[in-house]
Amino acid sequence: MKVKIASSRGFCFGVEDAIEIAEAAVETHGAGNVVALGPVIHNKQVVSKLEQAGLDQSGELESVDPSHAVLIRSHGAAPNTYARAKDRGLDIIDATCVLVKRAQNVVKQLHDEGYHVVMIGDPNHPEVRGVIAYAPKVTVVDKGSDLETALPYRERIGIVAQTTHSPVHVAEMIAEILKRPYREVKVVNTLCLEVTRRQEAAVALCTEVEVMFVLGGLHSANTREMARLCTEAGRETYHIETWDQFDASMVAGKSVAGVTAGASTPEWVIAEFVEKLQAIPPDTSVKS
Repeated sequence: MKVKIASSRGFCFGVEDAIEIAEAAVETHGAGNVVALGPVIHNKQVVSKLEQAGLDQSGELESVDPSHAVLIRSHGAAPNTYARAKDRGLDIIDATCVLVKRAQNVVKQLHDEGYHVVMIGDPNHPEVRGVIAYAPKVTVVDKGSDLETALPYRERIGIVAQTTHSPVHVAEMIAEILKRPYREVKVVNTLCLEVTRRQEAAVALCTEVEVMFVLGGLHSANTREMARLCTEAGRETYHIETWDQFDASMVAGKSVAGVTAGASTPEWVIAEFVEKLQAIPPDTSVKS
């Protein structure tokens, strides 16, 4: 089978930094002596490798031994998490993505300037939960209906977005907000350019292939968003984590497949998938 790979895919710098920080922390403090507050990134394969190296990703701050170090994962954490860790005398290792850290600072600044902060994002995502904790009151909206039920009227509002959201979705939400009679609306772009590039490359690749494979954690927001965009582009799309989830029926009757991956997907997962997909003989790829 012919396989085309997206020009931009896989690890972003924030994920690479988080993994390097986690590995260095284990090397410095010793296996079993570093506790991450949840999975460092949303990728089971990477999480498993870090655990094998000796990183505890139990995520329970209150149960961390005072002699151990605590690792803040790439998605960041609320201010009170840092305060509680300091109160317990824990050594804090911060692997928060620099762009998530910026979003946290922007939310605080907007609040300090007198804006009611609105965040476009998934209210259940750990990044969003951490970011909105940097102001006393933040309204989270993620779809049009949220604007009718959750968005309060304030004369001055400041808007930010989850770093992994698509620019098109964010722009559509902002356009709807601007239809309302706010005296002042301030928008600060907190989107991750690396994620945006991966989304654009994936959508472009959809025009060249018959089926798309988006590799990455099923709980990864940026990977799910990429799969959604590919489907929206009119291409049959499969979001799977590794080759183990592949089924021959996915490429039945097709001769050209596209492959991309979320920002937390390691290159070795992509390479293995592409190699095995390319090995499918033509007669297998056209069976129904």
